[in-house]
Order: sequence, then structure tokens, then C-alpha cells
Amino acid sequence: MTSKLKEGVMQVVFTLCACVSILAVALICIFLFANGVPTLFKIGPLKFLLGTTWKPGNDIFGILPMILGSIYVTAGAILVGVPIGLLTAIYMSRFASPRINKIMLPAVQLLAGIPSVVYGFFGMIVLVPAVQAMVKTPFFKTVLHVKSGKGMSLFTAAVLLGIMILPTIITVSKTSLDAVPNSYYEGSLALGATHERSVFCAVLPAARSGVLSAVILGIGRAIGETMAVVMVAGNQTWMPKGLFQGLRTMTSNIVIEMGYAADLHREALIATGVVLFIFILLINLCFSLVKGGSDHA
Repeated sequence: MTSKLKEGVMQVVFTLCACVSILAVALICIFLFANGVPTLFKIGPLKFLLGTTWKPGNDIFGILPMILGSIYVTAGAILVGVPIGLLTAIYMSRFASPRINKIMLPAVQLLAGIPSVVYGFFGMIVLVPAVQAMVKTPFFKTVLHVKSGKGMSLFTAAVLLGIMILPTIITVSKTSLDAVPNSYYEGSLALGATHERSVFCAVLPAARSGVLSAVILGIGRAIGETMAVVMVAGNQTWMPKGLFQGLRTMTSNIVIEMGYAADLHREALIATGVVLFIFILLINLCFSLVKGGSDHA
């Protein structure tokens, strides 16, 4: 009886925890959509989503520059973070010795624990001056034809976000690779494949589902990051003009202006949050479809 009672109590506790989680997500959705959707129709969906001018003082609210800024920065972070993170996870899972892993695992965990504002300071002090100096070199001016550029730019924000998503991608990908049965690797070796070919052609495809989950989590971290991007992206509300020019993301726009916004301005910022929320839902849906297709393949 005692053991059945304990199991019943724990089942109730777990059920309540699950209900609280679902309720929290539901309340966030209700708040965002109840306050943001009416504003979309008040301003005009096309004017709001496709407008290229953001002037709250004149009641002009076009967030297309911020939408493109978020997409560009996230895409740049993926290009930087996913290859490095995935290859690092493969090295730690299948190539590194236990002695090296004892050093690398705490380093990756330390990266995950660093606050966003510290990453932002690192970007301001190290990356911004480095990019500014790099753009001024003759190679960029003569070979790449970069006539002007700034340290606070799309490139700097993408590199910084790429570094920030590394712990997520490395940790989740390594866990997925470690979970692949060793028979996959041994079977590949038995067929005559080399160690490297066995890892990349047998073990990695078997861990595809977990790797895609790591990429999804990394994209969520990148598109939702605020403080670090505010400190290195330049925060200009016009359309993105180049890889080495400043821009503003949707999250940065909300954080910078919410403190003094009122009336329609505040409602427009909440509507921006709705657009960002829908973006994340669409990204998760697309990757879920891809992940589902890979699982059935």
C-alpha cells in the first residue's frame, strides 16, 4: 500500500508539473496574441510587416528591416556555429581521448554558463575593433571591394551569436552521437571502411535526429538573443545594407524601446513579439517535418 501510495502521489505531482508548463505556454500565447494581433490590423498587416520605415514619433511602424536583420544574423550564426559545433561534437565523441575530453567538457559547460552580457562585452572589446581593423585592410578594399564598413555590424553579430550557440550544438550533438549503438560503427569497420568513414557515414547518419534537434535549439537561441546583439549590431532601424553595416533585430527593437514606449508604440512592440513568436514556431515546424522525414527514411 505504501509503495502504491507513493507512486500515486508522484504521478499527481508529475501531472501537475506538466499542466503548469502547458499553462505557462498557453498564457504567454494568449497575452501575445490578445495584445498584438489587434495592433497588426490597426496599423495594417502589410504596412507593419512590409514597411521599411520605423518612426514611432510619426506613428510609422514598419518592421521589415528588423525581420531581415533577425534572419540575416541568425543565418550567419548558423553558418558559423553549426559546422564548428558539429565537428567538435564528432571529435569529442569518436576521436578525442578521455584525457582530452576531461578538459574539453568543462570548457564547453563553461561557455554555456557565461551570461549574454559578458558575451556582449567580449564582442565590444575584442570583435568590434578587430572587424573594424579588418575592413580597413587593402585586401577587403581591393579584392572584396568593401568600400566602407563598421565594427558594429551584421558580421560581428553573426560571429558572436555563432560562438554563443556552440555549447548547445556541441552538447546535444555529442549526446546523440554517444547514444548510437556501437554495432553501427563495428559493422562499418567489418565491411572494410576506415575509422573516419565509419564515423561520418554510419554513426553520424544514425544520430541525424539528435543533430537536427541541436540545430533547432541553436537557432532558437540565436534568433531570441538580445543583449549581446544590442551591444555589437549597431542598432540602426534602416534596411540592412551590407555584411559590414549596422542593423537591428526584432528582439533588440523590443528591448531598446519598450522602456519608454506608450500607447500605439507599445502595442507595436508587442506585435513585433507576436511576429517573432510565429517565426520561431515556423522554424520548429519546418525542422520537425524534416526530422520526421529523416526518421521514416
